[in-house]
Amino acid sequence: MSREPLLGGCGLGGAALASCLVAVAVALRFWVVRGRRQALHKACSQQEAALEAMGRSVGVFRSQNPGLDEETVLALPLAQLVQKLKNQELSPEAALCSYLGKAWEVTKEINCVTSYLGDCKAQLAEGAQQPEVGGLLYGVPISLKECFQYKDQDSTLGLCRNIGFPAMEDSVVVQVLKKQGAIPFVHTNVPQSMFSYDCSNPIFGRTLNPLNSTKSPGGSSGGEGALIASGGSILGLGTDIGGSIRFPSAFCGICGLKPTSGRISKRGMKNCVDGQLGVLTSVGPMARDVSSLALCLRALLSEDMFLLDPTVPPMPFREALYAGKKPLRIGYYESDGYTMPSPSMKRAVLEIKALLEAAGHTLVPFLPSNISYAVEKLIPGALFSDGGKAFLENFKGESVDLCLGDLTIILRMPNWIKGLLSMLLHPLLPRLANFLSSLKSRSAGDLWNLHHEIEKYRHSVINQWKMLDLDVVLTPMLSPALTINYPGKATGAVSYTMLYNCLDFPAGVVPVSTVTQEDEKKLQKYRGYFGDFWDLKLGKGLKNSVGMPVAVQCVALPWQEELCLRFMREVERVSQEARKQTSRPSGPY
Repeated sequence: MSREPLLGGCGLGGAALASCLVAVAVALRFWVVRGRRQALHKACSQQEAALEAMGRSVGVFRSQNPGLDEETVLALPLAQLVQKLKNQELSPEAALCSYLGKAWEVTKEINCVTSYLGDCKAQLAEGAQQPEVGGLLYGVPISLKECFQYKDQDSTLGLCRNIGFPAMEDSVVVQVLKKQGAIPFVHTNVPQSMFSYDCSNPIFGRTLNPLNSTKSPGGSSGGEGALIASGGSILGLGTDIGGSIRFPSAFCGICGLKPTSGRISKRGMKNCVDGQLGVLTSVGPMARDVSSLALCLRALLSEDMFLLDPTVPPMPFREALYAGKKPLRIGYYESDGYTMPSPSMKRAVLEIKALLEAAGHTLVPFLPSNISYAVEKLIPGALFSDGGKAFLENFKGESVDLCLGDLTIILRMPNWIKGLLSMLLHPLLPRLANFLSSLKSRSAGDLWNLHHEIEKYRHSVINQWKMLDLDVVLTPMLSPALTINYPGKATGAVSYTMLYNCLDFPAGVVPVSTVTQEDEKKLQKYRGYFGDFWDLKLGKGLKNSVGMPVAVQCVALPWQEELCLRFMREVERVSQEARKQTSRPSGPY
């Protein structure tokens, strides 16, 4: 029997039908691409309109408050700002006017704000009608990473496919913040898909580091880090699945906390991949100082959050743990043995170690076991157990931002090519080979085994920790900020942060120093431990950073956020006191 009638029952031959199908496919792709371009143009127009509305609001506020000293308001620490607002020495309108004005000014320079949450004015009016001042964050303007859904606003994650789908309601943490009296006023920028520790996307463009425009602000909470560091926000919320709170905090010279993944509600938060349970996202605060982080956590861990999201353990903030005075037993390491620390990273850890010992704490050498196994096998295996299929769905019809490096190219490779490349590369580039071999699709049984391996690894590190009777751990934090586009080329450098996402330990970042000329000179010899592509790119990305912030990382066991914050506060205290000592003039006064 001839196939011709079957292929072309309407008189079309097989070749003609094939040509027709190709034409249809081309036409469909044309309309998809055209639709994406139209959505992109719409989003850009919306951002411009939002910033114009933001500017108009600033003008109105300033005309209504002609005697307001905005610089004085902006200089207030969060605790003092809250006190003045509660005592009615300062109005919520004055606080919002000051921060809205500053955010509007700085985003024109560093492009950190994606949208203006215009109903903040309605919140002001509603608050003015309340008979009593209430809430731990009454009247405090707060910025939000773009992934926190806010009623009637898009959360695009830098992806055109998410344009035009505004949230139906506020995420749980936004609802809780409002109940505590806070006034969310802007959304801030993220890298495309949020799978990067840089900060750029095709919709809103690139966010710059406010301290050095050639450097990345970090990611994925990069807009938050940049806005807070530039003075345009006093408090913000970010998320962290591999360092996304800690990188921007370190790169921009502010403080940030990644809690245990279940401590703060994630309901109503937008992700590009749902259902991945091997390495979990955390929601946490970012601010100028540790006490502000503690205040924000105190406000979030309220009865309102436990009622709105009953999956969150009803654990209020434990004041006694945070306020403790007993000397700490602190584990520490200068290097994780996987990513060679920059000279400034190593110096910062050793200086803080000495200061903590002088303050009466006990420092004990400690290094979690099998870090390379966690970084090369467990973490990428968990994040991409489907071979990256769900992640890649986000990029259909999308242009891929440079900040993602080669990730999408690698994930699009068939399993057999990844396996072959892994085998060929292993003799010369073992960690790249191991990384490639982990990015394969798995059966349900293999996924369960991987989850079991992660569980066993967590308990092995906890056992190490317990054997040394540690309270907390001090580690290096990747810093200073990398040059723009280098984070996507230095994937291995996430080892210092992503380890604690895999372990699901709370971890925070505190800036303690800046890069010196001597640090920069020593960096010229940086080759890393492996001398591979990742090491070489990291060395280049760290250069030209004199004066940029350097941070350390503070870690505690799961559900011990208050102890982690207490440790961070102590690191902040000894660091600040040391800087005061060195800045004092010598000789008699």
